[in-house]
Parts: sequence; structure tokens; C-alpha cells
Amino acid sequence: MEQVLPEEPILGLTISLVAILILVLALPFLNKKIEENLEPFFLLMGLVGVAINYHYKLLTHEGLVELAKKALTTPVSINGTPIGITQVVLIFGLIFYYYHSVIYRALDSVLKRMGFHVFTFIFITVLGLISSIISVIVTAVLLAEIAAAIKVERKWKIEFVVLASFAVGLGAALTPIGEPLSTIAISKLNAPFDYLLRILGAYVIPGILGIAAYTALRMSRNGVNVREVTATYTESIRAIIERTIRVFVFIAALELLGHSFTPLVYWYFSKLEAWQLYWLNTISAVVDNATLTAAEISPILTEEQIRSALLALLVSGGMLIPGNIPNIVAAGRLRITSKEWARVGVPFGLVLLMIYFIVVEVLKLHISLY
Repeated sequence: MEQVLPEEPILGLTISLVAILILVLALPFLNKKIEENLEPFFLLMGLVGVAINYHYKLLTHEGLVELAKKALTTPVSINGTPIGITQVVLIFGLIFYYYHSVIYRALDSVLKRMGFHVFTFIFITVLGLISSIISVIVTAVLLAEIAAAIKVERKWKIEFVVLASFAVGLGAALTPIGEPLSTIAISKLNAPFDYLLRILGAYVIPGILGIAAYTALRMSRNGVNVREVTATYTESIRAIIERTIRVFVFIAALELLGHSFTPLVYWYFSKLEAWQLYWLNTISAVVDNATLTAAEISPILTEEQIRSALLALLVSGGMLIPGNIPNIVAAGRLRITSKEWARVGVPFGLVLLMIYFIVVEVLKLHISLY
């Protein structure tokens, strides 16, 4: 669905959308009730954003109907496929419910053989590398369920999950079947299947290995060790269904929010220099990165600009719960709050953004000199 936008920004609309963005960023950290009910809050903000776009006549009645259909179908159909994140969350939740004893015994055996720190490095590395092959959705559910099974203090379990989600989010972008961002990028650039692997692989793969090594080192230095998995499985069928519904609402809400912010992206983001775009793309911590990709990525951009924009989207997507699919799935499974996620995700994400920024800028300078 194409949204027809005027070339000149509309001040009232801009102020309204910026206000919504501030509320989305701030309220989950300021109000405990909102933090505990993130899905309906994001849905409400998405509906308000859509209503404002409609008020300023940037959406027609037909456009509203199309958007409603998209918001309802996206959670159950990714890129036109007959299965989406909602079904995967439900199916894998039921698999772990009925076969948790077998899975837990296998996990327990692996942990006893290699130890938690080696397991952490291998597990995060493998998840990051395969997420672009088996899709970020399946990888996210595997991460959430395995993390739920290991017996470790909650503080360290949250750190383990947040850092692993960064690796999964990075890796999923290497092929167009990994996640919507990569699919849209390949489509808009009319590029071959391995294009993103070629321009991002040298940055993403070392990043995954670095995150895995850092997480294992953090656990080791702080004496975190796991020699067994959870003795009892505490999930119920009702809890699995409720989590599935919450995921559905969250994805639908992000679809509405992403569409609502399209005018901001079109009027302001798309006209920035590469380095400015890099840092402002941290908005993907709360805005669907596929929407930003669709608005920003174009064949007229240089390869360096494309690389910078995508790296910023991928890294910042790990900083807050709404930023990426692994975050949403893991936070829902482990009941991780916005504050708990941000305590780990924001500082780590900022450091990772700075590292990638320095690397990209140094390489660009090197290329320009030679």
C-alpha cells in the first residue's frame, strides 16, 4: 500500500507524530502499568498515529481498510508466506509443552559435557549464523525456550537473552529469507540473493562472534555457571495461548506505528547524509526497521550509504523490546520488562553502534585515500 505524501512537511502532523514517538519511548519506563501492558499500549499509540494521518488526509478510507488488513495479516503471514510469527510462537510453545522432558534432558547432557561458558559461545554463534537460513522467527523461539530452561539468576538470564538477541537480529539480515528488512532491501535494490551477505557479512559475522565471546566472558568473569536445566516445566496451555495473542497484538501494533511514522521518514530521514542517517536510525529501537528500510533504501544510494543505514537499523533494533522479533518473543516468554531490557540493551547497543560507526568511517576514509 503506497501512501501519497506532499513534498513539503506539515507542521501539525510532524509535531503530533514526534509527540507519539516520545510517548512510545518514555511511558513504558515511567509507568509500571504501561510497562506491564506494552502490547495494548503500542496498539493504542498505533491507532492514534493512524487517526492523525487520516485527519491530515494522508490516508483515504480505502487506505485505512488496506492498512487494517495488513495489520491483521502481518502477524500470521511474513512476506506473503502462509505462516508468520504468531503460528511459530504457538507451534513451538506447544512442542516444548509436550516434549519438554526430552528437550531438557538433551540440554542438560550438553551443558554437563561442555560447561555453560562454552555452551554460551557456541549457542549464540550458531543462532546468529542460522537465523538468516531458518528465519529469525524460528531462531527467536528457540532462544526464548532454551533461555527459559537454564537455571541461572534472573539478572544473568536477562543479560544472556538480550545479548543473544543482538546476535540473532544481526545474522537474520544476511539473506532475504531471514527477516522482512532483508527481503525489502533486496527487493528495492533489485539485487541478487547474496548481495547483503557480500556487503554486510564482513561486519555482521565478526559481530556475532564478538557478541558470543563477550557474553561467555561476562558469564565466566561473574561466576555464572549452569550445570543443569529447570527441574520442572511451569508453562500451561493457557499461558502459551495468551503469549501468542500478545505477540499477535504487538506485531499488529508495530505495523500501525511504522505506517504512522512514514511521513517523518519521508520528509526528514530520507534526506540526511549517511552519517546523520546512521545515528537517527536508532529510532528502529521502537519503529519497525522494515518500514525504515522501505523508505530509506534506494538504488540511488551508494553501497557505503546502504551499508551504514542497514547496520544502524540492525544494531539499534536490539536496544529495546519493540525493536526486533527476537526481543518481542524472548521478553514475552521470560516476562522481561522494558526497564530490564533497556538496562542491558541500551548501553550495549550504543557501544556496538559506536564500534561499527568507527569501522565504517575508517574504511571509507581508507578507500577514499586509495
